[in-house]
This record gives sequence, C-alpha cells and structure tokens, in this order.
Amino acid sequence: MAFVIYGAGAVGGVLGARLHSAGVDVRLIARGAHLSAVRSRGLRLESPEGATTVPVPAYGSPAEAGVEPGDVVVLTMKSQDTPAALEALRSSTAPSTPVVCAQNGVANERLALRLFSHVYGVCVMFPAAHVEPGVVQARSAPVPGLLDLGRYPAGVDETALSVAAAFTKAGFVSEPRDDIMRWKYRKLVMNLGNAVTALCGTGSGSAAQVTELLRAEGEAVLAAAGIDVVDDETDRARRGDLLRTPAFEGQAPGGGSSVQSLLRGTGTIEADHLNGEIVLLGRLHGVPAPANELVRQLAVVAARDRRAPGSVPADDLLARLAA
Repeated sequence: MAFVIYGAGAVGGVLGARLHSAGVDVRLIARGAHLSAVRSRGLRLESPEGATTVPVPAYGSPAEAGVEPGDVVVLTMKSQDTPAALEALRSSTAPSTPVVCAQNGVANERLALRLFSHVYGVCVMFPAAHVEPGVVQARSAPVPGLLDLGRYPAGVDETALSVAAAFTKAGFVSEPRDDIMRWKYRKLVMNLGNAVTALCGTGSGSAAQVTELLRAEGEAVLAAAGIDVVDDETDRARRGDLLRTPAFEGQAPGGGSSVQSLLRGTGTIEADHLNGEIVLLGRLHGVPAPANELVRQLAVVAARDRRAPGSVPADDLLARLAA
C-alpha cells in the first residue's frame, strides 16, 4: 500500500515525512514554491526533537504522481481547495481508490463520496505549521498527533485498519472508529475559534468570550439539526496529555491553520467550511448563528485583503456582537 499525500502543507507535509521515515511508500503532491523546494532540497521537518531533511518524492498533480491500484490517497489540503483537488483526482484515478480526508470540517467526505466509493474520515488533532517553502514543523513531541479514522459515513473495514496501522508506525496515535463523524463534529466545534485567533490574536479575554459565543451557537445548531456529537468530556479524555508542545528553536508563530493562511497571504481561509458550516446548518434548521456569520465574513475579508493576523481588536469584535 502506497500513500499519496495530496496537499503537502503543514499536516500533509509532516504526515508524509514521518510515513516516509518509517519506511512507508509515500508520494507527495504539492504546488508552487513549496513543490520546487521539496524537489530540489528535500522536505525539511522541524520539531522539538530536532530537524531532518527527508528525500520524499514530490509531484505537481495526481496524474504526475501516478495513483496506482492499491494506493491510498490522503487529502490534506484546506477544505476550500477540496473540490478542485477531487476533480483533478477523478481524471486520473479509479473511482474505487480509497480517499482519506485528513482535514478539518465535515463537508469533505461527502464531496469525495460523490466521486469515489471508498471514503474515510480522519479526526485530526495535529499541531503543525508550514510558513516557508520546503519546510514543515511538527509542534508536538514525542507524539506528533492523533489521527483516529473510520469509513464514511460509518464503519471500519480492512483499509481503515491498514491506514491506522501505517499512521501508528509513523508515530501517531490512531484508532479505527465506526463513528468517526461524531468525533469530527466535536472537532468542528473546537475549530470555530480558529477565525477568532486569526482575526484577533491570542491572550485576550474578549477573544475568548467571542470563541465561547461561537461554540455555544455551534452546539445549539448541531442539536437542532439532530447531529450526534461526541461530548466534550469524552473528547478531552481521548486526547488526555498526548499532545505536548514544548518550544524549540526556529518555531513558527503560534496559532492554528487559519493564522498560517493569513501569514502566508494565500488569499483564502477555511472559515466558510468551519464557521460557515454552522451558519449553513442554522439556516437549514431555523437557528440563527449571527456570531459565526460575522466572524466568517470578517475572516474571509481579512484573507482576501491579505491582512496580517491580529488585525481586528477583540474588544471591537465583541462589541459588534453585543450590539
């Protein structure tokens, strides 16, 4: 079984590097300056345990990477890039190819299942960073991340077991789960604060209050939609103290994937697929979600205008929500 990691940024790059170092057959799909850097110098992986350069093969498209029968494709791009990635994948790959969605949000699996018959969801708990071409960082050590997975919409099969075993071989904690989407919806609620961190930075009491408003809306909307979600206590127990993030030399600025999108000036951000998922479900089920809608809009504008992280004072954002 070979792994084609489609989207070799923070999560995909670290995952691919660790799989390759563990002796797993890996091919990365990347783009732009990052692709050129990996091809010319290898992929540099930095972590609290040190730095290493991994000579993992990198390609510019699924057709170039050559997805073969028996391979598994792991999607690790941001959700806004999934539709285009799936179209490129379907043009060169059999519809029976296993597609593993190691992504935030809950919409990627459904998109993939329209085109591919074997789709898997991964609940990604994986502190990682990518802000420089050719370099990725794993922020947690010795365990780089938790990658529980299961078949979509439910179930566990031999492919799920094999993928979990490969992830475990590469140093991750990974359990096959027949109810993976319940866990992914809990992660969605956690991710609703990503846009706040990108807009306002960290350490502010007002920012924390905004995040609590977003999550309370999220819980109410998911309950109204009748979506079964793993409870917060169970999720905390699963994570325990497995993820430890000591500081290390050259560490990228803190914050999650949305902060990194603004730092890299990509022009896009995941808010439409995180906060926007709650807005969509709220509209479908008659539950207003004004806090998520405002934060979603502001994050999209900040990304489009290539603003730096922390451009919106948290007190101003909280005042707008209270008005």
